[in-house]
Amino acid sequence: MKKILAVTGCPTGIAHTYMAEEALKSAAQKAGVEIKVETNGAGGIDNLITDADIADAIGVIIAADKDVNADRFNGLPVIEVPVKDGIHKAAALIEQISSGNVSIRNADKANVKQSNSANQSEVKESIGRQIYKHLMSGVSNMLPFVVAGGVLIAISFLWGIYSSYPENEQYNEFAALLKKIGGQAFDIMVPIFTGFLAYSISGRPGMVAGFVGGLIANITEAGFLGGIIAGFAAGYLMLAVKKLLDGLPRSFEGLKSIFIMPLIGVFVIGSGMFLLGEPIASINKAMKSFLESLQSGNPILLGVVIGAMCSFDFGGPVNKAAYVTGTMLLGEGNFYFMAGVSAACIAPPFVIAFSTTIFRAKAFNEEERAAGIVNYILGSTHITEGAIPFAAKDPLRVIPIMMLSSAIASVLTFICQIQVPAPHGGFLVLPLVNKPLLWVGCIFVGALVGAILLGLLRIHEKRKSNE
Repeated sequence: MKKILAVTGCPTGIAHTYMAEEALKSAAQKAGVEIKVETNGAGGIDNLITDADIADAIGVIIAADKDVNADRFNGLPVIEVPVKDGIHKAAALIEQISSGNVSIRNADKANVKQSNSANQSEVKESIGRQIYKHLMSGVSNMLPFVVAGGVLIAISFLWGIYSSYPENEQYNEFAALLKKIGGQAFDIMVPIFTGFLAYSISGRPGMVAGFVGGLIANITEAGFLGGIIAGFAAGYLMLAVKKLLDGLPRSFEGLKSIFIMPLIGVFVIGSGMFLLGEPIASINKAMKSFLESLQSGNPILLGVVIGAMCSFDFGGPVNKAAYVTGTMLLGEGNFYFMAGVSAACIAPPFVIAFSTTIFRAKAFNEEERAAGIVNYILGSTHITEGAIPFAAKDPLRVIPIMMLSSAIASVLTFICQIQVPAPHGGFLVLPLVNKPLLWVGCIFVGALVGAILLGLLRIHEKRKSNE
């Protein structure tokens, strides 16, 4: 039986991935069509699309912000959109793919004859979209290392900030072991990011050169910025080398993939990173000094910027830029910055939770109140995406409210000089926070301001609609 296929995936693989899955399934059910949705989540691929599925498909919807091996669908009608469109525009996507008015993806590469229909042409992604997807593929694969390593390091501090130093009276053997393990996981986050960024562009040859480039970025202290440069350079270099070597006889395939390409990639990217490492490191140090001076000299401005970034797109690229900056400074021993970032990310779900509790039937329907209860859990575990369904209904007014709430929470956190040594976990890492109750208070103050504003906005809308 013919059916629609869909693939969803977001950088973290936690919320957007499954929200898009549910939205697409619901829209397909309402339209009376069969759909199979493959999810590329944090735990791996679920409901994998098989060759048999592809043979029976009338078209494919790819709602993803990272690499999901789209080449397997070459020759089929394919719609490629950001994961947020899979959540907010599911019904339109189902209608479009069902209509048959969709472009064929790379038909020439699949040796498939295109229809004579004028509206069927090869799908071409914009350069900006391609760059974004490659970056998010790197971030998606890096985050588990960051979270696991960062939390283990943070737990080691329960025995004291110097518990891993044998010469100190706080020394604890188990704490030292935790810090050592966590440090190893944390230290390879840039090589992992760089390797998977390059892999997203050119596959395994790119990953080899990218990973080595990331290691050298660590050695030269070029950091995350160096990793971005090394990742893109490795990926596109390997694409060019592969094209140059395509003329070699088939018998040289093994030599090409195992010897020639890795050798060229590692040498060129390695040499380049050793040459560029020092200049990039100086830029990183300047940025770090600026942020630290802003943190101590103008915490209000820093809090406003961080808060606005974290609630601008609820787990999207702007949010991730703030989060990644926090993790990099965390690796440098700066626990203040991450406290502000975490507070800003936790506040939006609590805005929803508090508002639906305080105003209840006056401003929200039964479905929204149920979603509000879920947001207590999402907020407590640092999952910003819980606010998306509410923001999507009225983005021009709700998103500014969320940004204000996050900014207040972040500003208060910086003013109170709160330190959070873990990169994720929400309230689960409260035992590791230097001022846990005060930190929760800062977040709740920001969330309550937003909750009241959101509730008043919804009441005003209801009254207006009843007039």
